[in-house]
Amino acid sequence: MLTRPRRLRNGAVMRDMVRETRISKKSLIYPIFIREGAGVAEEIEALPGQRRYSPDMLPGIVETVLGSGVGSVLLFGVPDVKDEAGSGAYVDDGVVQRGVRVIRERFPEVQIVTDVCLCEYTSHGHCGVIRGESVDNDATLPLLARTALSHVEAGADMVAPSDMMDGRVKAIRETLDDGGFPEKAIMSYSAKYASSFYGPFREAAGSAPAFGDRRGYQMDCHNRREALKEALLDVEEGADIVMVKPAMAYLDVISAVRENVNVPVAAYSVSGEYAMVKSAGRAGLIDEGSAFREIAAGVFRAGADILITYNAIELAGWIDEGRIG
Repeated sequence: MLTRPRRLRNGAVMRDMVRETRISKKSLIYPIFIREGAGVAEEIEALPGQRRYSPDMLPGIVETVLGSGVGSVLLFGVPDVKDEAGSGAYVDDGVVQRGVRVIRERFPEVQIVTDVCLCEYTSHGHCGVIRGESVDNDATLPLLARTALSHVEAGADMVAPSDMMDGRVKAIRETLDDGGFPEKAIMSYSAKYASSFYGPFREAAGSAPAFGDRRGYQMDCHNRREALKEALLDVEEGADIVMVKPAMAYLDVISAVRENVNVPVAAYSVSGEYAMVKSAGRAGLIDEGSAFREIAAGVFRAGADILITYNAIELAGWIDEGRIG
């Protein structure tokens, strides 16, 4: 005879002891936007609580991140000058390269991950070389590989290609190996969906496409099997970590990828997810902290090993307080 399962009666201690999903501060990554200039720490209107920092101002935010117990940052560049080829992404004195050097010199212990894509650096806002009105996949690969190499030469520990070009993991892996960096890791945006949740990021990074959209190379939100194919191909090409992006609307994809790959799985709780909760919290419609904690728990419960999130610092504090994890 089936019986109704009994709830645990012994309060918080028992609940913590038998909790099925555990969240560690070391599994969190905090994104940071780096812009040109000096003495700049400007607020991002579309992302309340987030800022764009000039390279010289990075030590302050990185110290805060490390002080919270989070050990990893993900860097995005916001250049002043853009061109058709996105050359600011791979020049030695690019804004990300300078930022990496500043952080590495001051904080040798931090794990630096860098976003590898051309969209922030191209005048047309697309993630690769444009031929006519389409992205030329194969012509883009050498530029992505060159960008990744410049980042690790500056001191990055891991590169994260987010462009969704076919074959870019293989191209980057071969370039890093040939360049003397076989130990540097690749965290691939393997299942990056063409999502409506990216709006605030595009404002923060100035990366909105000047024409068309990115549906030709990012994934259709209706597809899950395609995500498994992309993740498995990236692992075959040399990815050390695969990522699903966004997170909240794609928990089933995170779960499916986790069950089918033998490498760590990351999830990116993207700008629109963050801004949506912030807006609802400010309007008094939800409890912001509770919502963020519930979202994080859901992402890890789905199978993610790593969470990239704009409220990593707050989550670390809630872990210390015993409110999550």
